[in-house]
Amino acid sequence: MRVDAHHHLWRYDAAEFGWIDEPMWALRRDFLPEELEREMQAAEVDAAVVVQARQTMEETRWLLELAKQSRVIRGVVGWAEIAAEDFPTVIEELEQEPLLKGLRHVVQAEPKGFLEGAEFNRGIRAMRGTGWVYDLLVYAPQLEEATLFVDRHPEQVFVLDHLGKPAIARDGLTEWARDFRELARRENVFCKVSGMVTEAAWERWSAEDLQRYFDIAVAAFGGVAADGGQRLAGVDRGVRLRPVVGDCATLDGAADDGAARSH
Repeated sequence: MRVDAHHHLWRYDAAEFGWIDEPMWALRRDFLPEELEREMQAAEVDAAVVVQARQTMEETRWLLELAKQSRVIRGVVGWAEIAAEDFPTVIEELEQEPLLKGLRHVVQAEPKGFLEGAEFNRGIRAMRGTGWVYDLLVYAPQLEEATLFVDRHPEQVFVLDHLGKPAIARDGLTEWARDFRELARRENVFCKVSGMVTEAAWERWSAEDLQRYFDIAVAAFGGVAADGGQRLAGVDRGVRLRPVVGDCATLDGAADDGAARSH
């Protein structure tokens, strides 16, 4: 079975999606399951995991309802206020949802030191026993902090989104590779091969620009998860769309990688 590990769905509202700025005008529309299913059929993908784009429980519940009605959505990575005092109560509610597979917070938008917060770490410990993953959404300069965070939770499974968002457009390979490889040494961390074009120069990227990052990711995390490795693939739709459309050449069998700022 071919499973795409990273899709976004939404009903567009300018007030709620302020991060979709003018260069990403192509994203200012709805992305709903009907379109997703057509695209997946054309790409011969069997199933998908949908991932939060807004930090609200309303969206998490909406995604879960969509998943229940869909023949292809096999899981949801939602959002909940992990640092809240009543998070254990929220866990009790969400554990009644078998299609919830994990949670994610948009750490890339948080200040330095966010992952050191006592309340947030308390919430991650509370997830123990749920079977949920935690998706790490960070920029490359946050990878060192993310590694220390992971080390505090050896029993929690983590998924690093978008290779840790290296600054491909600025040729930021050296610094990213050092911290990326260090994080990859943790056996409880998996990595999504996704979002590379997002961090490249949108108008002039090439497959060669991405290949170096892809090769490091494969070497660090091994084979695909289904074969015992620690690597997943995701196209990051609908964030993969942008005004200048382009699909990356397939890199050693990885999923195609689209464009626009991944979130």
